[in-house]
Amino acid sequence: MSGHSKWSTIKRRKGAEDAKRGKIFTRLGRDIMIATREGGSDENSNAKLRIAVLKARSANMPKDNIERAIKKGTGDLDGGVTFEELTYEGYGMDGIAFIVEVMTDNKNRALAEVKNAFNKNGGNMASAGAVAWQFDQKGYIALMGDNLNYDEVFMVAAEAGADDVVDEDGSFVVYTPREAFFAVEQALSDGGYQIEESELRWIPQNETEVTPEVAIKNMRLMERIEDLDDVQSVATNMAITGEALAAYESS
Repeated sequence: MSGHSKWSTIKRRKGAEDAKRGKIFTRLGRDIMIATREGGSDENSNAKLRIAVLKARSANMPKDNIERAIKKGTGDLDGGVTFEELTYEGYGMDGIAFIVEVMTDNKNRALAEVKNAFNKNGGNMASAGAVAWQFDQKGYIALMGDNLNYDEVFMVAAEAGADDVVDEDGSFVVYTPREAFFAVEQALSDGGYQIEESELRWIPQNETEVTPEVAIKNMRLMERIEDLDDVQSVATNMAITGEALAAYESS
């Protein structure tokens, strides 16, 4: 997982740059709007909304933007747009599996853009279910803080139903079954832990190793797909090594 953790760090840094252009706020606003439509505007009873707002605040999204997205979700503001959540599957170089999560108001456009990104960067789309069997959807909760105690975090998380707690380059990450995600997130929050990142992720059951050259090509494919406005997340079963990351950052 360490390679994927470092890749997440690169993406967070890129996300900070995107925030300057407001691009990331658009994605976060969609998350908030969808969560509100599904479960209401009360963060205390709508865990999905609470996490969406938490992510927005972590990205320094203005309070007015958050409130506007919630109002669009409740219908208090007529946004005139309905978003759908979609999942696409595909392959990168050397048969590396990809899962792409999309939130869009135009699924034909989203499909065309994702397909184009695959085709122009050495990959190809796959039918539904072709690669998803190689992944499990799990909760991913990263904690902030300099004085975190592993045993204490593990006890709180495990009692709430977590699978594991991993030290990923000095940051504690809690992995949970999908069905226990919100309960573990709530337990950690109630325990006073500061949550840096919290979301459901597609986690590969087994990672596939490729050469650094192939890894770089697949990471470029990941980046091209992630840059699409409708794309929310991209998961892969590729083992991302430190060597490949260093080569990618210097390329």
